[in-house]
Amino acid sequence: MLLGVARYIRTHQPWSVFFQDLNLCDDTPEWLGHWQGEGIITRLENTDIVNVIQRLKVPAVYLRQVHPAIKTPCVLTDNAAVSRLCFEHLKERGFRHYAFCGFNGADYSDERQDAFVRLVTGAGMACHVYRGTEVDPVSHGNTATFEELGMQDGGCVMQWLQKLPKPVGLMACNDMRGQQVLDACRVLGVAVPEEVAVVGVDNDEVVCTLSDPPLSSVVPDTERIGFDAAMILAQMMAGENFTTVKFTEGKVFVPPKGIATRRSTEVLAMEDRQIAAAARFIREHACEGIDVGDVLRAVPLSRSTLDRRFLQIMGHSPKDEILRVRLNHAKQLLAETDFSQALIAEKVGLEHVEYLSRIFKKRVGQTPSEFRAQSLAGKT
Repeated sequence: MLLGVARYIRTHQPWSVFFQDLNLCDDTPEWLGHWQGEGIITRLENTDIVNVIQRLKVPAVYLRQVHPAIKTPCVLTDNAAVSRLCFEHLKERGFRHYAFCGFNGADYSDERQDAFVRLVTGAGMACHVYRGTEVDPVSHGNTATFEELGMQDGGCVMQWLQKLPKPVGLMACNDMRGQQVLDACRVLGVAVPEEVAVVGVDNDEVVCTLSDPPLSSVVPDTERIGFDAAMILAQMMAGENFTTVKFTEGKVFVPPKGIATRRSTEVLAMEDRQIAAAARFIREHACEGIDVGDVLRAVPLSRSTLDRRFLQIMGHSPKDEILRVRLNHAKQLLAETDFSQALIAEKVGLEHVEYLSRIFKKRVGQTPSEFRAQSLAGKT
């Protein structure tokens, strides 16, 4: 987030910035009540800081939820989009059973839980939710409290995990909770990802790579959050309205970048082992220029049988799955490299750049150039 703030300052206007490194749940610093600045960006989680900043009567942007009665801009991760990524990630792996494990009472966890449950039930399936102990979000609801609670209720999580139908795709509200779920699975002897596949949120690389197995996680666009917060604060300090940024009731929602896939979700949860093998073959070789004939040579089925069973399980044809994998890789290359479109077409297994442009526009709704420009705008 701080890098995003710095990027805005570097590319727009010089600011004199005072920064004090604090933990999320620290008390409001004493100096703040007498500070003579022109604007504030804050992410502290205590309610006192809102009162102190309001008394200062300076523009402020919050990077955490504040009381809904207080009309002040907040820049937040789009939790609905986070849950959608998790659901689609697990759905692509063929799961029919889903679960959510969070911290009951934490605003971000409750929002992600509600969105995930809606997506699962909307697809005609049931979602099993870990309720746990509810913590009062006003008096105790900071990050440290919830993480401490997570360490204390490990036994309850294990009992809940034992009762879940298997195999199950599980979303954890954040990486810390995801690591606790993986620890519980290890103690129980539950196979990950074969019986329980786990995806977290935040992509904390230390937590994710120390987990056993390494934890897949949603990658939030934290630098964009910092950039947008600085942009809004600049508009407010200039006496302008910040409605030029898409927002809802004072809240600006920044979508996540994607999912960093690690071993905790590297599985295809399908009872039909031949279709699972076909889907795995496509995922591993789609960008090598394969077609459905190559899939049939790897998985000996008739074309009609493959199409029928693949459609029944995956919801689309093998040909569409090959194209989906190619386009996902094309998106990654457009966003992360300066490769020409012709080179990208070659790297995703397409012979002609014209076909890449045409099918990309049809499936994604943007041309490759428009997608790249939008991706670059989120980094600058």
